[in-house]
Amino acid sequence: MVAWKAVTVAEPNGPDAARLRALIARQRRDLDALRSQAAARSVVDVATGVLMEQLHCSPVEARRQLGRLAIQAGDTVTGLAAQIAGQPPPAGAAVAAPEPGGRGLSLAWAAADVAPDGTALAAALLDEVLAPAGAVAVALWLIEPDGVLELAGQAGFGEREASRWRRIHPDMRALPQEVARDELEIWWPAGPPDGDGRPLMGRWPGGARAGLPLRDSGAMLGAMVICWPEPMADFPVALRRQLAALADLAAYELAARLPAGGQASLAPHHRASWLFGLIDGLVEGFLFAHAERDDSGEITDFRIDHVSPGFRDPAGRDSAELAGRQLLELYPAAALAGGLFDSCLAALATGEPQYVAGEMVAAQTGDTGTAPAPSVRIAPLYDGVAIAWRGTDDTGRLTSLLQHAQRLGRIGSWEENLRTGEVHWTEPTFALFGQEPGVPFRIADLDSRVLADDVPAAAGFRNTLLAEGLQSAAAFRVVRSDDGSVRQMRAYAEPIVDPAGAVIAIRGAYQDVSADYHTRLAFAAAREQLADTEERAAEEHRLAMRLQQAITPQSSEPLAAAGLDVTARYRPAGPGSLVSGDWYDTVLLPSKEVLVAVGDIAGHGLDAVTGMVTARNGLRGLSITGAGPATLLGWLNGAACHFRDGIVGTAICGLYDPAGRSLRWARAGHLPPILVRDGLPRTLSLPPGLLLGADPDASYTEIMTPLQIGDILLLFTDGLIERRDRSIDDGLDSLMQIAGRAAGADIGSFADAVVAEAASNTDDDACLVAIRVC
Repeated sequence: MVAWKAVTVAEPNGPDAARLRALIARQRRDLDALRSQAAARSVVDVATGVLMEQLHCSPVEARRQLGRLAIQAGDTVTGLAAQIAGQPPPAGAAVAAPEPGGRGLSLAWAAADVAPDGTALAAALLDEVLAPAGAVAVALWLIEPDGVLELAGQAGFGEREASRWRRIHPDMRALPQEVARDELEIWWPAGPPDGDGRPLMGRWPGGARAGLPLRDSGAMLGAMVICWPEPMADFPVALRRQLAALADLAAYELAARLPAGGQASLAPHHRASWLFGLIDGLVEGFLFAHAERDDSGEITDFRIDHVSPGFRDPAGRDSAELAGRQLLELYPAAALAGGLFDSCLAALATGEPQYVAGEMVAAQTGDTGTAPAPSVRIAPLYDGVAIAWRGTDDTGRLTSLLQHAQRLGRIGSWEENLRTGEVHWTEPTFALFGQEPGVPFRIADLDSRVLADDVPAAAGFRNTLLAEGLQSAAAFRVVRSDDGSVRQMRAYAEPIVDPAGAVIAIRGAYQDVSADYHTRLAFAAAREQLADTEERAAEEHRLAMRLQQAITPQSSEPLAAAGLDVTARYRPAGPGSLVSGDWYDTVLLPSKEVLVAVGDIAGHGLDAVTGMVTARNGLRGLSITGAGPATLLGWLNGAACHFRDGIVGTAICGLYDPAGRSLRWARAGHLPPILVRDGLPRTLSLPPGLLLGADPDASYTEIMTPLQIGDILLLFTDGLIERRDRSIDDGLDSLMQIAGRAAGADIGSFADAVVAEAASNTDDDACLVAIRVC
């Protein structure tokens, strides 16, 4: 069974994530609205076709007749269209039963048709519909390009009051701005909510008041505000529908009165059409996008209102696909910090133009082409931003690449006209010499900037150019003018000659190579130091190898001990590897017992080898006392803990008694020996014992293991079986299988087979002592 672990993924935070989440939420709302509008449009189109067939009229006349019939029926256009088409009403579309007042709306429509301006239109609406409903005043505003609401017409407020509300600033907290900005209907049955201190147009602060957005073909035109002198309990449903139909009528008539060429989709910015046309003639690609704000006035996005004819963005979209859409909807990656959206915010907040490089534009607009991406300039305009896309020609691109190359290579180019004396430096050249831009020096004055020791090099560089008329290069040290620092400079130049062969100008480049120069010096010093270190390390390695080979030969002849056939093998980690502290010892003691020991001192190199020599020789010397293995390890541990440099390692110490064929042994943190009897291998039970050098008070326990003729005993270090890809227990199991297969051979062949098959990959040395009881 597979166990699955639940993983909790944290939701991304930060301004970038918040913008993207808000964008997704807005797009979902817009998608729902578009679906609803598409369904309603489909029903209206079917109903329009039915009226065209029945009335034998044009599409425009049929659509107008549908609106009149809806007003007379007290229904919405969509609801009436669904009835005419014999279809169910679209989801979200309100369908109302006929309500009283339809005749007033019909009269209002007729009066509106002949109204010469917005003021006459407002008066017609008030007289025919609003006054019978108890209202005393109505005002109509249109959105200007800068977000200001400009009064298009009013009735019932008076000229003095109207003059105060002629223009409403986009940042002013007023009912008309809230309606136009948020595109919401606002219904106040008894004046503004408690605590709402916003200014009100008119002298009826406690009366009912309604604010409705003016839309035409989905485009936001402005706002309409209607006032009643007295409060009411609530706005009846029939009245709300009647006023919504009145707002549609007002929007239709206002859009029809816009200047020629000001289509409804561009109606809010008809007064700026001349400016947009002028910019279109001067700039290849131009967009205007107005700021969209939330309830707190914070900008949430920019909606594109104007696109230059024939323009295509880096993703290949034309003006029809761009107009009316939001910046973050078109380019979601623009929400990232420091991107297009932030640049638009900065332009609007500071009033300063912003520049976005072509690479950034390509990354945020989905440009996957191989051609260089155009850069973008953003400037504040009205209540929005003007975005100009600037293509990059070959000359501009190459100039930009050259500037970047000079900056990255710390190179500054220059040119000097010898006839006129004029000298031209690029900006990086001034930076190299630490001079203020605009004050270059001539090549004749180069000696004054060069250290005294390097003046001959500078003079030779100049003479090769001027006297010989040949290309020249030189390296010298200069003193910077600003901070007095010394820099290593390399100069390259070529002469320009006239037809007669006279040098008339020089052009060249200076390069600051101080970093490279200092790096070369540092490398040279490092190489010398490394050579000394390598020599010392090699000598130390040779010494460690000689010490190790002196006490752990590569192979050992069988030990002439009563009843034992002993062989030892040492396997180094590999050529060039550090020498480790693995050791072993087999010696016949005066007591006729055989000392058998294996150990591993922690570490590598000379310190490990000297620790190994100390442990081996110390144990051999202590064994003369006749003490048992546990006592010997205790003494060796005490000595290790008090050595000056300290020794830490593992060991097994055993004494074999030939008379009783028994092995007394103890261990200090070492791996267990393996006993092969009758071809079956097993590990011996481990007595307790802490590794050497860890605790001066550690005590050790010895075990008596009886042996039989033919038994094979293996003592080894961990380098024989350790692997990075398996546990130590798996390594022991593998070693026992190898020992079982090789048990029939003579002891030397047995040891060779075990060492050959027991592969490890930890780059550690290995020792093996194999003992056969005869």
